[in-house]
Amino acid sequence: MTTTTTRKGMLGYSDLTDRDLLELNELYGANHYKHLKTVIRKTLGSWLYTRDGRKVLDCLAAYSAANPGHHHPKIVKAMIDALQGNYASVISNVVYTDVMSLFLEKVSTMVPQLGSKFGSNGNKTLAKNGGVESVDTAIKLMRYFGYKEKGIPDGRQEIIVYNNNFHGRMITVVSFSTSKKYREGFGPLTPGFRSAPYGDLVATEKLINDNTCGILVEPMQGEGGMYRPPDGFLKGLRELADRYNIMLAFDEIQVGLGRTGKTFCFEHENIVPDALVLGKAISGGLVPLSVMVTNRALMDMAFRPGSDGSTYGGYPLACSAGLAALDVLKDEKLAERGAETGRILRAKIDDIASRSSHVKEVRGRGLFIGIEVKNGDAMVYCRKLLDLNMLANDSYGHTIRISPPLIISDAEIDYIAERLEKVLVD
Repeated sequence: MTTTTTRKGMLGYSDLTDRDLLELNELYGANHYKHLKTVIRKTLGSWLYTRDGRKVLDCLAAYSAANPGHHHPKIVKAMIDALQGNYASVISNVVYTDVMSLFLEKVSTMVPQLGSKFGSNGNKTLAKNGGVESVDTAIKLMRYFGYKEKGIPDGRQEIIVYNNNFHGRMITVVSFSTSKKYREGFGPLTPGFRSAPYGDLVATEKLINDNTCGILVEPMQGEGGMYRPPDGFLKGLRELADRYNIMLAFDEIQVGLGRTGKTFCFEHENIVPDALVLGKAISGGLVPLSVMVTNRALMDMAFRPGSDGSTYGGYPLACSAGLAALDVLKDEKLAERGAETGRILRAKIDDIASRSSHVKEVRGRGLFIGIEVKNGDAMVYCRKLLDLNMLANDSYGHTIRISPPLIISDAEIDYIAERLEKVLVD
């Protein structure tokens, strides 16, 4: 079986049948996802296209990676320009590139001053590839802070995390997951983490001890069930971090960059963390890119030549996409659009839920909406939605995740509501 390259008029990359491609995946790929047996050949805007002519509305947006929509023309052009201009290739980080320097400036200055108790001299950004790499970078930062600034013996540093968290699947990160399927069989696991119930300030404070160096939290949980913490929780964490001289790091890989109706999810509570992790949408969903941003003094304290590095982290093609994606976020007011369309869609979903015997609860912010179902198996409904040409997925098994690109139109909002009505209302 061979794969052909794109020919004029062909949809997608190859002319292989869907069945052929499913067989190739089964034969040569890891079985690490519960796939829906649909092959997508083309993506554009909010839509996904199959070989047989189906047009599927994307209500997953690759877990927020496609916030500006698939193949946004301005981001595509920036990447094409980089490739055709011969400044896209990976280059050793022992030299500088103009595109990376400009990207670091744009990210550092668009984020409010982080960790102001450590000074107000601006932020610095460290770029990586997948989001979990930048989570790992934030963990390193907090541990080094504990060692250097708090005098915690190296190897004794502890970070507080939260039940049902999801920060990725590298070994250190799965070590503090409370989900058995992420951890089982991968030991020995990395020590140094203590977990509290999400949203519980009292339980958080009880875990703080002389070895605590940081708190790592999602301002809203995505994989953990689409949960929004109680009002005041993030502000309470800020107060605890200041009181006990520990770092506060937010993972906004899924909920940042407009997804919840604000540029950054932490803006809903008018507080600022000491470190921030961003990914997915930061490159418009076209190339892997993530960042860890922190106060200039903290970055300079923790990272020196040899203490960190990444061959492809922040390479020119990714930074070209990142610069364009951040321009699109600002110029097209995607956060504001997400807030408004999220308000409209949420009202429609709440109405459907009020008439459904299947819905337990609706929760979320902006275009980050979860519909928890009473039978605990959200994929039953997601499969039905796919049959109706709408792609959604479950969160923590029991919740339907609705998180379309931030560019969705009024007509597409109606499209979503019509299909949710069909599968949720008897």
